Amino acid sequence: MEAVKKTVKSVMGEWDKKRKSAASDEPWGLLKKALAKKELMHTKLNYFRGGILALNVDSSAWLYKLNLKKETLLAVLNKKSNNLKDIRFYLGEIK
Repeated sequence: MEAVKKTVKSVMGEWDKKRKSAASDEPWGLLKKALAKKELMHTKLNYFRGGILALNVDSSAWLYKLNLKKETLLAVLNKKSNNLKDIRFYLGEIK
């Protein structure tokens, strides 16, 4: 019984490592590293399809500010993952 417990613990540990690694490679995980904490508070993932990352932004001021950073963000994110073609910002709820 102890061997089964060890095996299950080992498998679960490996699965957790892979899950965390995959989550950090996804666009939202990468975006969390690329944006400041204050900027993240004003954004929410809308969708990621076909290489397009869509984010909701809570105000027009933040929409403008993030649009100014769009090219820089794309460059930073494409260094880590080539899955991203474009970022689109939409005014909307983030809750």
